[in-house]
Amino acid sequence: MSTFQDLGSLLLVRGADEIDHAGGSLYVHLHRVAKRLGSLGASDTLVLAGLAHAAYGTDGFPTHLFDWQTERPVLASVIGAEAEQIVYRYGACDRETTWRDLAEHRTVADRFTGTSEELGSADLRDFVDLTIVNELDVLDHDPERALELGPFLQDQIPRWQSLASPAVLTESQRLLELRLPAH
Repeated sequence: MSTFQDLGSLLLVRGADEIDHAGGSLYVHLHRVAKRLGSLGASDTLVLAGLAHAAYGTDGFPTHLFDWQTERPVLASVIGAEAEQIVYRYGACDRETTWRDLAEHRTVADRFTGTSEELGSADLRDFVDLTIVNELDVLDHDPERALELGPFLQDQIPRWQSLASPAVLTESQRLLELRLPAH
């Protein structure tokens, strides 16, 4: 079996298919995010992180499949340390503190530990691409949340255009009919 399949099996063991989420179960959502990342040219590492992105819960989705304090090595043993670090950072992100001005401060606030981490360009791109693709999936599959999420993304994604990959920005423009300013 591949790492992707191994992770999928582990997510099933952890009950991801029994947790409600936008457009069905968390398991289905995680697969859609990973698939979209792959279709947009993301690295294998980021695709794996996309499949596990809610493993520790998120600021917007508190249900978790793994305990971030004791089970990070379990997830890392399946997907690798680099992908696990992306998953941790995504789950730990304090969105209120981080998202709005991320392009200026390049720092992700950790809601679990109260610390902050300044990211380099590659880590920022992975973080922003995962964030955008996840939110686009919720937008596509949760009509109720889309009413608020659509306008938020139309405001936020232009702020991140210097951070996101061109393919993710193009997908955002297509889905949100964004007009991004030249940078």
